[in-house]
Amino acid sequence: MLFSRGFSRLPKASFNRCSKWLFSHHPHPHRQEHHHRRRCFVLSPTHRVPCSIGRMVGLGMMKFQVFGCREIYSWGSPFLNGVRHQIHQESSSLAEEQLDPFSLVADELSLLADRLRSMVVAEVPKLASAAEYFFKMGVEGKRFRPTVLLLMATALNMPLPRSAPAEVPVTLSTELRTRQQCIAEITEMIHVASLLHDDVLDDAEKRRGIGSLNFVMGNKVAVLAGDFLLSRACVALASLKNTEVVSLLATVVEHLVTGETMQMTSTSEQRVSMEYYLQKTYYKTASLISNSCKAIALLAGQTAEVSMLAFEYGKNLGLAFQLIDDVLDFTGTSASLGKGSLSDIRHGIITAPILFAIEEFPQLDAIVKRGLDKPADIDLALDYLGKSHGIQKTRELAAKHANLAAEAIDSLPESDDEDVARSRRALIDLTQRVITRTK
Repeated sequence: MLFSRGFSRLPKASFNRCSKWLFSHHPHPHRQEHHHRRRCFVLSPTHRVPCSIGRMVGLGMMKFQVFGCREIYSWGSPFLNGVRHQIHQESSSLAEEQLDPFSLVADELSLLADRLRSMVVAEVPKLASAAEYFFKMGVEGKRFRPTVLLLMATALNMPLPRSAPAEVPVTLSTELRTRQQCIAEITEMIHVASLLHDDVLDDAEKRRGIGSLNFVMGNKVAVLAGDFLLSRACVALASLKNTEVVSLLATVVEHLVTGETMQMTSTSEQRVSMEYYLQKTYYKTASLISNSCKAIALLAGQTAEVSMLAFEYGKNLGLAFQLIDDVLDFTGTSASLGKGSLSDIRHGIITAPILFAIEEFPQLDAIVKRGLDKPADIDLALDYLGKSHGIQKTRELAAKHANLAAEAIDSLPESDDEDVARSRRALIDLTQRVITRTK
């Protein structure tokens, strides 16, 4: 009776799959709540725990909500989250089949790849070779960030309120789309520059399945190549002639440096702090995609409310992405990751799985605080991790942030445009792909 309203919207096959899942599991002693919003039936479990769920973590002048700093739901929330979005997708009147987000923007991604290769051309041959190292065909990576930004541009293609600036067109013009593509290009250059610098700091030998640039050409060339990419990104950013967007992406570069410095200079107490870890993760990973999503909205002349929803989507997607990266560092193989596994813990970098393991095995705290400089300490930490629920809890925390990202898209103003609706579904689909990926 409780679920009949939502399930009545589903195709029969979907109803059978969902009901089979729901009733094959033991009921949870805590209550479940449901609400209906925008053609989307959401099952939202509540679990009251005496911990810091919902803690507000300060990020400079900004604060954001982080779930699960102490305890996480332990009753299969990733699966329920998957059902939520299956219902969201299958109840749509526009499409019954799951979308491939990358295919929706494939043509634009190809165009962006060509433009990026032309943007990183340098007069000095060795610098040119270094700068284009990760933009060459076959090693461009997943192009995840440009995909998100292009989909966000379409998802926000809505009529603007009357208070919007007069110079902003009310439809997605070719000029506006080109400017938003430029944001995607800038974001990718900043991202690759950060990878080049990170690999130098970490003494990495592999990246994207090939030798890292510092390993192939040396640290000095790698650092200069990263600097060159940042300078090209700055030139492209200046061409937009939008001071708010320039300020946003300049802040991103500051955050990248701040996050890396936090990682390098953390005290023994900070190393075992989940709050510190999440703040650092925002700076190092989520700031770039969140502020870039907001820049897409600002270029389109969207309201402050819509711009913040775009920001929230990128922030939570970025956090979920990094949390799964931290899981894969323990569970993935070098072949699947394109780089060495266990690289973080071998460099003494403590991530969410270990932090959750410490909560279950307090004796691990002293081992971590020693610095994990000895192979025996690393083996001991891995042993405790294997006996703990650290991997599971990290996945659940990632699922919470993925769900928050999806809710930000659900909260955007209504639109009857099919392309807008399709892009929004694709953005929601990406939240699930992020938490179920294996590489």
